[in-house]
Amino acid sequence: MSGDDHSMTPAMQAKLLADKQESEFNHHLAGFLVALAGVFIFFQRGLAKKWPAVKYGWPACFLLSGIFLLVWSDAELWPFGDSAWLESLKDDPEVLQHKTFAVLLLFLGAIEWQRARGVLRAAWSGWVFPIVAIGGSVLLLFHQHDAGMHGPHHETLMARIQSQHLSYSLTGIGIGLTKGLSEVETPWGGLLCRLWPLLMMVLGILLMFYRE
Repeated sequence: MSGDDHSMTPAMQAKLLADKQESEFNHHLAGFLVALAGVFIFFQRGLAKKWPAVKYGWPACFLLSGIFLLVWSDAELWPFGDSAWLESLKDDPEVLQHKTFAVLLLFLGAIEWQRARGVLRAAWSGWVFPIVAIGGSVLLLFHQHDAGMHGPHHETLMARIQSQHLSYSLTGIGIGLTKGLSEVETPWGGLLCRLWPLLMMVLGILLMFYRE
Protein backbone atom coordinates (compact mmCIF):
# COMPACT_ATOMS: atom_id res chain seq x y z
CA MET A 1 0.00 0.00 0.00
CA SER A 2 2.98 2.32 0.23
CA GLY A 3 2.55 3.16 -3.44
CA ASP A 4 -0.79 4.83 -2.74
CA ASP A 5 0.84 8.05 -1.59
CA HIS A 6 2.91 8.29 -4.78
CA SER A 7 -0.09 7.67 -7.03
CA MET A 8 -2.26 10.37 -5.41
CA THR A 9 -2.40 13.76 -7.07
CA PRO A 10 -2.13 16.99 -5.04
CA ALA A 11 -5.87 17.45 -5.54
CA MET A 12 -6.58 14.02 -4.05
CA GLN A 13 -4.27 14.71 -1.10
CA ALA A 14 -5.99 18.06 -0.50
CA LYS A 15 -9.38 16.33 -0.56
CA LEU A 16 -8.23 13.74 1.99
CA LEU A 17 -6.92 16.48 4.26
CA ALA A 18 -10.19 18.41 3.95
CA ASP A 19 -12.18 15.27 4.77
CA LYS A 20 -9.97 14.62 7.81
CA GLN A 21 -10.41 18.16 9.11
CA GLU A 22 -14.16 18.03 8.53
CA SER A 23 -14.51 14.72 10.36
CA GLU A 24 -12.44 15.88 13.32
CA PHE A 25 -14.38 19.15 13.56
CA ASN A 26 -17.70 17.28 13.50
CA HIS A 27 -16.56 15.04 16.37
CA HIS A 28 -15.17 17.97 18.35
CA LEU A 29 -18.32 20.10 18.04
CA ALA A 30 -20.57 17.17 18.89
CA GLY A 31 -18.33 16.42 21.86
CA PHE A 32 -18.58 19.98 23.11
CA LEU A 33 -22.38 19.86 22.97
CA VAL A 34 -22.51 16.47 24.73
CA ALA A 35 -20.16 17.69 27.47
CA LEU A 36 -22.20 20.88 27.83
CA ALA A 37 -25.37 18.81 28.15
CA GLY A 38 -23.71 16.84 30.94
CA VAL A 39 -22.80 20.08 32.73
CA PHE A 40 -26.39 21.33 32.45
CA ILE A 41 -27.73 18.07 33.91
CA PHE A 42 -25.16 17.87 36.71
CA PHE A 43 -25.80 21.42 37.94
CA GLN A 44 -29.45 21.70 36.91
CA ARG A 45 -30.95 21.32 40.36
CA GLY A 46 -29.03 24.25 41.77
CA LEU A 47 -29.17 26.47 38.69
CA ALA A 48 -32.89 25.93 38.08
CA LYS A 49 -33.73 27.65 41.36
CA LYS A 50 -32.36 30.89 39.95
CA TRP A 51 -32.87 30.31 36.22
CA PRO A 52 -35.82 27.93 35.62
CA ALA A 53 -35.16 27.92 31.87
CA VAL A 54 -31.90 26.04 32.44
CA LYS A 55 -33.91 22.81 32.41
CA TYR A 56 -34.12 23.20 28.63
CA GLY A 57 -30.33 23.47 28.32
CA TRP A 58 -29.43 19.85 27.84
CA PRO A 59 -32.31 18.94 25.50
CA ALA A 60 -31.30 21.96 23.42
CA CYS A 61 -27.73 20.61 23.21
CA PHE A 62 -29.04 17.33 21.82
CA LEU A 63 -31.29 19.11 19.33
CA LEU A 64 -28.44 21.33 18.13
CA SER A 65 -26.11 18.36 17.84
CA GLY A 66 -28.71 16.39 15.89
CA ILE A 67 -29.39 19.27 13.49
CA PHE A 68 -25.68 19.80 12.92
CA LEU A 69 -25.02 16.11 12.29
CA LEU A 70 -28.04 15.80 10.01
CA VAL A 71 -27.05 18.76 7.82
CA TRP A 72 -23.24 18.99 7.94
CA SER A 73 -21.94 15.49 8.69
CA ASP A 74 -21.46 14.59 5.01
CA ALA A 75 -20.33 17.57 2.95
CA GLU A 76 -20.61 15.64 -0.32
CA LEU A 77 -24.41 15.73 0.01
CA TRP A 78 -26.64 18.51 -1.29
CA PRO A 79 -26.65 21.49 -0.64
CA PHE A 80 -22.87 21.47 -0.04
CA GLY A 81 -22.02 18.78 -2.58
CA ASP A 82 -23.46 17.16 -5.68
CA SER A 83 -24.51 13.81 -4.21
CA ALA A 84 -28.22 13.11 -3.80
CA TRP A 85 -29.46 12.22 -0.32
CA LEU A 86 -31.55 9.19 -1.24
CA GLU A 87 -28.84 7.69 -3.42
CA SER A 88 -26.15 8.19 -0.76
CA LEU A 89 -28.35 6.81 2.02
CA LYS A 90 -28.94 3.71 -0.09
CA ASP A 91 -25.37 3.17 -1.33
CA ASP A 92 -23.12 4.54 1.44
CA PRO A 93 -23.40 2.84 4.87
CA GLU A 94 -21.32 5.58 6.50
CA VAL A 95 -23.75 8.29 5.39
CA LEU A 96 -26.72 6.18 6.54
CA GLN A 97 -25.15 5.68 9.96
CA HIS A 98 -24.39 9.41 10.34
CA LYS A 99 -27.99 10.33 9.56
CA THR A 100 -29.29 7.59 11.86
CA PHE A 101 -27.27 9.02 14.76
CA ALA A 102 -28.60 12.49 13.89
CA VAL A 103 -32.21 11.24 14.03
CA LEU A 104 -31.56 9.54 17.37
CA LEU A 105 -30.17 12.78 18.81
CA LEU A 106 -33.14 14.76 17.52
CA PHE A 107 -35.56 12.17 18.91
CA LEU A 108 -33.92 12.24 22.34
CA GLY A 109 -33.79 16.03 22.35
CA ALA A 110 -37.48 16.29 21.46
CA ILE A 111 -38.53 13.76 24.12
CA GLU A 112 -36.47 15.40 26.85
CA TRP A 113 -37.67 18.88 25.83
CA GLN A 114 -41.28 17.74 26.28
CA ARG A 115 -40.38 16.20 29.64
CA ALA A 116 -38.76 19.46 30.71
CA ARG A 117 -41.93 21.32 29.73
CA GLY A 118 -43.97 18.96 31.88
CA VAL A 119 -46.06 17.91 28.88
CA LEU A 120 -44.70 14.36 28.79
CA ARG A 121 -45.07 12.71 32.18
CA ALA A 122 -45.66 9.06 31.33
CA ALA A 123 -43.39 6.62 33.14
CA TRP A 124 -42.18 5.12 29.86
CA SER A 125 -40.70 8.46 28.78
CA GLY A 126 -37.99 8.15 31.45
CA TRP A 127 -36.77 4.96 29.77
CA VAL A 128 -36.44 6.40 26.27
CA PHE A 129 -33.04 7.94 26.95
CA PRO A 130 -31.44 4.80 28.48
CA ILE A 131 -32.75 2.52 25.73
CA VAL A 132 -31.73 4.81 22.87
CA ALA A 133 -28.35 5.55 24.49
CA ILE A 134 -27.53 1.84 24.78
CA GLY A 135 -28.92 1.05 21.32
CA GLY A 136 -26.99 3.89 19.69
CA SER A 137 -23.81 2.87 21.50
CA VAL A 138 -24.12 -0.71 20.27
CA LEU A 139 -24.76 0.59 16.75
CA LEU A 140 -21.58 2.64 17.00
CA LEU A 141 -19.60 -0.59 17.38
CA PHE A 142 -20.49 -1.33 13.75
CA HIS A 143 -19.79 2.19 12.48
CA GLN A 144 -17.91 2.26 9.18
CA HIS A 145 -15.35 4.98 8.60
CA ASP A 146 -13.67 4.89 5.20
CA ALA A 147 -12.36 8.46 4.99
CA GLY A 148 -8.56 8.73 4.80
CA MET A 149 -8.04 4.99 4.42
CA HIS A 150 -5.10 5.43 2.04
CA GLY A 151 -1.33 5.36 2.26
CA PRO A 152 1.16 3.22 4.17
CA HIS A 153 -0.31 4.00 7.60
CA HIS A 154 -3.97 3.27 6.82
CA GLU A 155 -4.06 0.20 9.09
CA THR A 156 -2.71 2.18 12.04
CA LEU A 157 -5.22 4.93 11.33
CA MET A 158 -8.12 2.50 11.18
CA ALA A 159 -7.02 0.84 14.43
CA ARG A 160 -6.91 4.23 16.17
CA ILE A 161 -10.34 5.21 14.85
CA GLN A 162 -11.84 1.88 15.94
CA SER A 163 -10.25 2.22 19.38
CA GLN A 164 -11.73 5.69 19.80
CA HIS A 165 -15.17 4.55 18.69
CA LEU A 166 -14.98 1.62 21.10
CA SER A 167 -14.33 4.05 23.96
CA TYR A 168 -17.37 6.09 22.87
CA SER A 169 -19.53 2.95 22.75
CA LEU A 170 -18.49 1.72 26.19
CA THR A 171 -19.02 5.15 27.73
CA GLY A 172 -22.40 5.47 26.01
CA ILE A 173 -23.50 2.09 27.33
CA GLY A 174 -22.40 3.21 30.79
CA ILE A 175 -24.48 6.36 30.41
CA GLY A 176 -27.55 4.36 29.37
CA LEU A 177 -27.20 1.84 32.19
CA THR A 178 -26.64 4.41 34.96
CA LYS A 179 -29.44 6.63 33.64
CA GLY A 180 -31.81 3.66 33.50
CA LEU A 181 -30.91 2.52 37.01
CA SER A 182 -31.39 6.07 38.29
CA GLU A 183 -35.04 5.78 37.24
CA VAL A 184 -35.48 2.85 39.67
CA GLU A 185 -35.79 3.14 43.44
CA THR A 186 -32.46 1.89 44.79
CA PRO A 187 -30.18 2.85 47.69
CA TRP A 188 -27.74 4.24 45.10
CA GLY A 189 -30.27 6.48 43.35
CA GLY A 190 -28.58 9.71 44.42
CA LEU A 191 -25.17 8.51 43.28
CA LEU A 192 -26.50 7.29 39.92
CA CYS A 193 -28.25 10.61 39.30
CA ARG A 194 -24.84 12.30 39.60
CA LEU A 195 -22.89 9.60 37.79
CA TRP A 196 -24.62 9.50 34.43
CA PRO A 197 -24.15 13.22 33.65
CA LEU A 198 -20.50 12.86 34.67
CA LEU A 199 -20.18 10.05 32.14
CA MET A 200 -21.75 12.34 29.55
CA MET A 201 -19.03 14.89 30.25
CA VAL A 202 -16.44 12.14 29.85
CA LEU A 203 -17.95 11.14 26.50
CA GLY A 204 -17.95 14.74 25.36
CA ILE A 205 -14.30 15.18 26.31
CA LEU A 206 -13.36 11.96 24.50
CA LEU A 207 -15.08 13.24 21.37
CA MET A 208 -13.33 16.59 21.63
CA PHE A 209 -9.98 14.78 21.52
CA TYR A 210 -10.88 12.68 18.47
CA ARG A 211 -8.21 12.61 15.76
CA GLU A 212 -7.56 10.72 12.57
